[in-house]
Amino acid sequence: MNAPKNLVLYSSWPPSGDQPQAIDALTQSLRAGNRFQTLMGVTGSGKTFTIANVIAAINRPTLVLAHNKTLAAQLYSEFKAFFPDNAVKYFVSYYDYYQPEAYIPQSDTYIEKDASVNDRIERLRLSATKALIERRDVIVVASVSCIYGLGEKVNYEEAIISFKTHDRIDQHEFLKRLVGNYYERCDYTPEPGKFRVRGDTVEIFPAYEDNQCVRITFFDDEIERIDITEPLSGHVIESVDEASIFPAQHYVTQEDAIKRAAPIILEEMKRVHNDFTARGKHIEAQRIKMRTLYDLEMLQEAGYCSGIENYSVYLDGRKHGEPPGTFLDFFPEDFLLVVDESHITLPQVRGMFNGDRARKKILVDNGFRLPSCLDNRPLEWQEFERKINQAVFVSATPGDYELKSSSVIAEQLIRPTGIPDPEVEVAPARTQIDDLVDRLRALSVREERALVLTLTQKSSEDLADYLCELHFKVKYIHSELNTFERAELIRDLRAGKIDVLVGINLLREGMDLPEVTLVAILDADREGYLRSYRSLIQIMGRAARNVNSKVILYADTMTDSIRTAVSETRRRREKQVAFNREHGITPKSIVKNVTDLLPPELAAAFVEEKGGTGRKSGTSRKMNVTELEAAMWKAVDELDFERAALLRDAIAEMKAKNAL
Repeated sequence: MNAPKNLVLYSSWPPSGDQPQAIDALTQSLRAGNRFQTLMGVTGSGKTFTIANVIAAINRPTLVLAHNKTLAAQLYSEFKAFFPDNAVKYFVSYYDYYQPEAYIPQSDTYIEKDASVNDRIERLRLSATKALIERRDVIVVASVSCIYGLGEKVNYEEAIISFKTHDRIDQHEFLKRLVGNYYERCDYTPEPGKFRVRGDTVEIFPAYEDNQCVRITFFDDEIERIDITEPLSGHVIESVDEASIFPAQHYVTQEDAIKRAAPIILEEMKRVHNDFTARGKHIEAQRIKMRTLYDLEMLQEAGYCSGIENYSVYLDGRKHGEPPGTFLDFFPEDFLLVVDESHITLPQVRGMFNGDRARKKILVDNGFRLPSCLDNRPLEWQEFERKINQAVFVSATPGDYELKSSSVIAEQLIRPTGIPDPEVEVAPARTQIDDLVDRLRALSVREERALVLTLTQKSSEDLADYLCELHFKVKYIHSELNTFERAELIRDLRAGKIDVLVGINLLREGMDLPEVTLVAILDADREGYLRSYRSLIQIMGRAARNVNSKVILYADTMTDSIRTAVSETRRRREKQVAFNREHGITPKSIVKNVTDLLPPELAAAFVEEKGGTGRKSGTSRKMNVTELEAAMWKAVDELDFERAALLRDAIAEMKAKNAL
């Protein structure tokens, strides 16, 4: 394979503003061997472009870690555009739907594991591991699923089938190895993960490729020819002297793994069964005995059982307490880690182990699983930390861990639009409603928009009702509204159908609202998650799309969070204004067309009921559940997870309505 040795960045524009200084500071720190560094960049300053320049300069395999699939898909698209000649890969959970096995003792409710696997995402995952084994010019964008057990790397590498022309190998033995690598024989449909045999010719459709077939021509027991072909037409793309076929799934067990593990599993079951019996827990004793014996029979007869991952510690040959093999093991020791939105992503990584263990501990205590299932787990925080070679943390509000551990903190405060951080004013909370009403009236005259944040759902509803009585065009938004309703409200705010949106935590909406010129935070002096320093900074960023924007914090007490957030915002604003003055930049508000946030499939199925948030059939033909499900899977295949989530929620709502 003639893969480029270097990561080459393509861009039609050079770094601007304070991007060059940030790129230089991070690159020098990494080259100096510093382990941790942080890019503290304001919203809209082009942090992804800065990181792309750093990756190109460092030129090492890179893992970009994001906290959800939607963000990961966005970053994946951006990095593919920046590095078109390199291997930019995508690794997220392959479950479109996942309900883990669980037990609720209070109601004696057992919930069986249920999942729906996305084959396309599985191919992307396999393609990512293949790239890491074969080349170094690799950038992988991954979600936190990369810290979950994936199987041992050594087993995966040993299962790779490599061959050359003129190699002598029995065709039947070759086919047996393919089946052992989870490939299925199918002589009619050329699908990834299948193979077909036509006389002396074997055609393999790799599980990690969409449009490629490896055709092997045998002459007796000798490989005579190897061709890479187009699956449907059979057209030869190129002839090669050697090739490799990687396994069709990540979790690969050694041939004798089940035979070796079975007596150990049986021994553990007997020990747990006797312990339950001794404590008078006869139901739990019988439960674990039946479950384990059934699983063992399936493993020995079929080589697989539902929940096989719960026996991975024995199948992998690990010791109890040892970390499982994960995707991180496929990276070389000198890899670079980039953690996007680190103030969210790192706490999520920290919490994975405890959440997983708490659920499984209940299963173990009630006889649904053996204690060894606890060894099938995500990495603990210390285990994850030990795997990090060098890392760059990226956030507008880095956490304490990032700030304390980073050798260099590079700031990026300048936006391409020149818009500075908003002006911040602290007003008394005791008169906050009257003051807010006066400000909203002035806003209505100028036909501008406002976001108002309260602390509780009840207060958001009450405030919205009160403002409505004063003839403001206002709506409230909170978690009990479904995804469709929230998306509609955001569009209506941008379109001017409403002027004020009242909510509790508008951060998670991922909104880009250039029409908003006022962000009002009620009861800002109530210390807590929603009024922490980082939350306040993130909320203020909602007003960084319009040159006339302003943030009002209503507080009777200057808390540490308010003091720090106001001081930091004013510091950033002073630097931004000074930069604009020095370089003759005139800030311009962002101008974006108001588009329908809903996918066409939903727009055809529902319309907003005038004067409320309910829904009724539109004038268009109402799509049925089957059609919506087809549209949802299409969105997933296109990695458009936001649209898929909207469709999923609409399907659930329609099914619930039909059940009444």
